[in-house]
Amino acid sequence: MNIPRAKKRLGQNFLVDERYARRIVDALSPRVGETVIEIGPGHGALTGLLLEGGARVVAVEFDHELVPLLRERYAGRGDLTLVEADALGVDFCSAVAPAAAARVVANLPYNISTAILQRLVEQRRCLPELLLMLQREVVERLTAPVGSAERGYLTVLVEAFCETEALFDVPPGAFRPVPKVWSTVARLRMRESPAAGVEEGLFLRVVSAGFAQKRKTIHNNLRSAPAALQALVGEAGGPHALLEAAGVDPRRRAEALTLAEWAGLARVLERRGS
Repeated sequence: MNIPRAKKRLGQNFLVDERYARRIVDALSPRVGETVIEIGPGHGALTGLLLEGGARVVAVEFDHELVPLLRERYAGRGDLTLVEADALGVDFCSAVAPAAAARVVANLPYNISTAILQRLVEQRRCLPELLLMLQREVVERLTAPVGSAERGYLTVLVEAFCETEALFDVPPGAFRPVPKVWSTVARLRMRESPAAGVEEGLFLRVVSAGFAQKRKTIHNNLRSAPAALQALVGEAGGPHALLEAAGVDPRRRAEALTLAEWAGLARVLERRGS
């Protein structure tokens, strides 16, 4: 059958270099019989290798033109389940049943990689490990140290819930069509308990507000926070009082705050709101 071309609107760049496909699967090292979620199998560069390794694969593909190709290529494989859906709307914990948990491997489209990563973190109860190929700049943001200009909301989110390790780079020439950027394969292991140690929703709202305008100080960003959060900040005496109670200099910018300091801010609000 004809092989569908990559669709620019879906941000598709198919991995075609088998050497890198094998490096990715080797890094995951699937165990015989374990369930693995593959997001965006595309033409099946990783799918076949995962099946060869003995894994049961749940492949989530959004492009309806690629699904027939995958069905034909792996016809009769009872260890492959194809889910034709947008990964942003998939309940992964239900999709992997009867398994209670599954590791994830994915070559994520650059245009929605951040949104999918957030979705995976939200469902971390059944996703202990993620092996993701992302744009290199995204991985640099995920691993940016305190004080780095690359540090942002996504950095703190991932730091709070995951242990992240950049494994290796993948050049543009490994894909078709050839992208303009390099990719990096990263391993994210979910922490047994969140490093922040505070109510998750409140913590993320504080971090999101703090990074709303990166050129502004943390004080000014909290002062401009969404109405619901502003109300909580008001109960704590306002941005200056909140920052003082948490031991954070109001003149600092969001990228300078440590994970512990973000948690401290949320903890003060949590106490005042209870």
